[in-house]
Amino acid sequence: MSIHPPSGATGRDRLASLTGLRFWAALMVVLYHLSRQAGELPWISDVTWYGRSGVTFFFVLSGFVLAWTYDGKVVPANVFLWRRFARIWPLLAVSTLCSVAVWRALGTEFSLRGVVATLGLVNSWVPERPYLVGGNPAAWSLSDEAWFYLLFPVLLTLPLMRTARGRTWIAVVVCAASIAVWGAGALITDSPLRLWALDYFPPTRTLQFVLGVAAGLAVKRGWRPPLGLPIAVALVAAWHVALVPWSRAVPDSLWYSPYSASQLLSAPLFALLVATAATADLEGRRTGLGGPWMIRLGQWSFAWYLFHETVIRSLLGGLGRPTTQLGTVGIWLLTLVLSLALAAVAYHCVEHPLERLLRRNGPGGAARKSSARQAKTQRPGGSDSSTASSPYHMTEKKSVQ
Repeated sequence: MSIHPPSGATGRDRLASLTGLRFWAALMVVLYHLSRQAGELPWISDVTWYGRSGVTFFFVLSGFVLAWTYDGKVVPANVFLWRRFARIWPLLAVSTLCSVAVWRALGTEFSLRGVVATLGLVNSWVPERPYLVGGNPAAWSLSDEAWFYLLFPVLLTLPLMRTARGRTWIAVVVCAASIAVWGAGALITDSPLRLWALDYFPPTRTLQFVLGVAAGLAVKRGWRPPLGLPIAVALVAAWHVALVPWSRAVPDSLWYSPYSASQLLSAPLFALLVATAATADLEGRRTGLGGPWMIRLGQWSFAWYLFHETVIRSLLGGLGRPTTQLGTVGIWLLTLVLSLALAAVAYHCVEHPLERLLRRNGPGGAARKSSARQAKTQRPGGSDSSTASSPYHMTEKKSVQ
């Protein structure tokens, strides 16, 4: 769920509105879990009952920003993968340890194999709840992200990704395939298996990432969406409002409920939202998403996503599930404040410094470059005969559209 380019803060926030959007997507996920675990609140829970679609947004955004960042660049595959590891794994490990500690404190059983699978970024491949919940229930999406990172260098080499027409075809096929996958849920009678196949299974979620990659390359190479950001926001909001009567008419246990549809069919709307926000930034238009505080909240969103469910579980375990509307409001507010404060500390004290440390000392890092420069000056003639550390590079020549 990372949107950070290889450069420092300036490059990272070049498309500042995308950083701001991360906060709102994370908020949707937080409110989704609050509604389902801590109790519902009128109106808010109606709209956020399927806020897990925020994960779909992150998958689309991940593909978009990686494509934007690496298009036309030559980066050894091992350097790219190390950067992605440094971006997500340290905070995954810390949040998982915290989650396990809370489970132990509450006397709740958990699967040690699930914890190991979570830390190994493979838990979403197993259709069993102990693995999907793992050490941290929110961390399953990182298993999907790890799969996306392995695919990304290959995606950039596809001939269809290199032309405007090819990317259009990819977008059409991905959207049609998403509808087909949702409809295929009718063939799976086992509800838990259907839930895993449609909502967790990495190949299913790959469609959303691929759409993000296609959109990112298109915008990077000059395409501009026909709609503005306000209309894109309105379409996303209208989609979630439309899910309200649908959810009241169809139980989540049925394949044609909006539960899986809210995640599988929302990707085109999120791709449009990300593309319009990026376009607004490129054209210098103010969006309300790129201010200092929105950027800061967006930077905290990854940690917020990983820690919020643990905070909810801790509060409910210590205080009990509220039985009144006022108590529900209190749990909601306490969760939002504590989890966001924890996310801020985690970002500044764990996520950001450990990412920089790992990147500096890993493949392609400053420490390696410094050592290489010293070795170069010590060799006779001062020539550098070193080659790339991996024969597989992510390269793509820009084509005229």
